Amino acid sequence: MNECLIIGCHVGLSGPSYFLSCAEFALSLKANAFMFYTGAPQNSVRKSLDEMHIDEGKAFLKEKGIPLSNLVVHAPYIINLANKENLENYEFAKSFLKEEIRRTAAFGVPTLVLHPGARKEASFEEGAQNLADALNEILEEENNVKIALETMAGKGSEIGRSFEELSYILSLIKHKEKVGICLDTCHIFDAGYDIEDIDKTLGEFDRIIGLSKILVVHLNDSKTFKGSHKDRHENLGYGAIGFETLLKYAYDERLKSVPKILETPYVNGLPPYKKEIEMLRNGEYQENWKEEIS
Repeated sequence: MNECLIIGCHVGLSGPSYFLSCAEFALSLKANAFMFYTGAPQNSVRKSLDEMHIDEGKAFLKEKGIPLSNLVVHAPYIINLANKENLENYEFAKSFLKEEIRRTAAFGVPTLVLHPGARKEASFEEGAQNLADALNEILEEENNVKIALETMAGKGSEIGRSFEELSYILSLIKHKEKVGICLDTCHIFDAGYDIEDIDKTLGEFDRIIGLSKILVVHLNDSKTFKGSHKDRHENLGYGAIGFETLLKYAYDERLKSVPKILETPYVNGLPPYKKEIEMLRNGEYQENWKEEIS
């Protein structure tokens, strides 16, 4: 078992003890990292931070030797800062993201993953500028949270579908030290990158953006073919990417200090992460492993 691998998964933040139970569940899966939403990803309803058992969760993680730098918060899907056609929605998205940053900081988590958004009828350049304008305003406020813009599969009008698009967005950001990238293996595969050749892929990323900008890796297989632009996650080894390729991203020295987070589908209504983490730590794939999940 490789204890140096920083690996975890998405974990639900729910009662009765919220952050504490979130941390306890993640560690029960043999994870030493995890990602969570501070509330439901599809709406803006949020429980008070006073109810989140944050201090208890921090104490538990400290006792177990898990640094808060291994944790990640994901911003809600409903935040879209790439389009201004409805200014009321755009202003709401900005205020909501400010609140999510405040909540992320309260948990002591250093990284907030954000989808770059959908431009809709706007051009890519307009969408990128809309996003940058919002982030430039939001990031003026003092906090220790970094935004990790996620690499996208390229469905619909979403922006951030290539390293070049993300580089262009980053070029518009004033506080560049506060913004990085979340590299999603399913998304870049679906966007058309030949990720089996990790040296080619990471070399291209380094040339265009810089590897130091990768703050998080979402380690997901893909249900669909390279270049499909579908964004359909699959369990490790059951998709078109394959376990051996994903293992490269788990253990590459260039990504050693970056948390790897699984966002793979549930199996028979149950989280598959304990088995997936076990295989990654052992470096060995078990055929038909889903049959064990029941």
